[in-house]
Amino acid sequence: MGSGLLQLWESTGLYNFTLGQAFMICIGGLLIYLAIKKGFEPLLLLPIGFGGILANIPVAEISGPDGLLGILYHMGIETGIFPLLIFMGVGAMTDFGPLLARPSLMILGAAAQFGIFVTLFGAILMNLIPGIEFTLSDASAIAIIGGADGPTAIFLASRLAPDLLGAIAVAAYSYMALVPLIQPPIMKLLTTETERKCVMKQLRHVSKAEKIIFPLTLLVVTILLLPAATPLVGMLCFGNLLKESGVVERLSNTAQNELINIVTIFLGLSVGSKLSADKFLAPETLGILLLGIFAFSIGTAAGLLMGKVMYRVTGGEVNPLIGAAGVSAVPMAARVANKVGMEANPQNFLLMHAMGPNVAGVIGSAVAAGVLLAIVGSPG
Repeated sequence: MGSGLLQLWESTGLYNFTLGQAFMICIGGLLIYLAIKKGFEPLLLLPIGFGGILANIPVAEISGPDGLLGILYHMGIETGIFPLLIFMGVGAMTDFGPLLARPSLMILGAAAQFGIFVTLFGAILMNLIPGIEFTLSDASAIAIIGGADGPTAIFLASRLAPDLLGAIAVAAYSYMALVPLIQPPIMKLLTTETERKCVMKQLRHVSKAEKIIFPLTLLVVTILLLPAATPLVGMLCFGNLLKESGVVERLSNTAQNELINIVTIFLGLSVGSKLSADKFLAPETLGILLLGIFAFSIGTAAGLLMGKVMYRVTGGEVNPLIGAAGVSAVPMAARVANKVGMEANPQNFLLMHAMGPNVAGVIGSAVAAGVLLAIVGSPG
């Protein structure tokens, strides 16, 4: 009887809990709090936070190879299927009109990718820290976090650094969700009150023909110049063509709603499964988190500084705040730019203007991933 009770006690969570697991469950709870109470990208943070809690339940092994979260992770993230499906859904939800109305705003999307390449060198320099050893492939996969594009980060990491995939995915999606917390201080630091008050002129009307031709042209250019980026750009263009063609509304609606919602649930839980204490509380993972926030901050700052240049060159026609939307956290980064602009001037509606560099950032991060993939190549 005594041995039976002992065996029962040893099978409980209370007996098997470690301090690390308890800490990571609190982190999962914090992510859920930020999603519900603060509204920080709840579609991402809520499933990631809940997945993190499930991953740290002792004995259950739900995030193990044979557990639900482990199977989802292998099925969609290790294979790279989830990021491509997400890109198709993003394409179906994206209106390239603001970018086509003012193509010069693509410069802001390109400038915001600067953080990716700065972080590449930062990751290599972190090898000087004992316990951290990043190869060039690892550094390239980590650097893409600076684009604030979770699907692209997962896609590149699955090919260049599969062993770091979990940590990179967690960092990329966490910083995407925390855009409203991270970007405003950088915006206010690098812009003046006068610049933030700048009101932009209404965008011109973009025809349906332009919107149909654009994804096809983008795909052809990518195929010819950077085929390594075609999986991501191709799915983005396909989703956008579904939307803009106007002849497959059912398919477009499915890509925008049911499909992307299902994939987001699975992807969020899968990313959260890598918040388990044994995988997360390691020097390399913590190094990736530090590099991720550095990359994202540099990308935001680079977009803002290029925005300031455009503000001067155009004689005050471009509000520098929209440069921060050059990171590809769609549409959160554009909303943050709009919010900060309205704080300076309640009549300052920057959302549609900010969507130009925002969608350019999606293309830019995919292109940057293609460049890194082409240069560094797949290990082995």
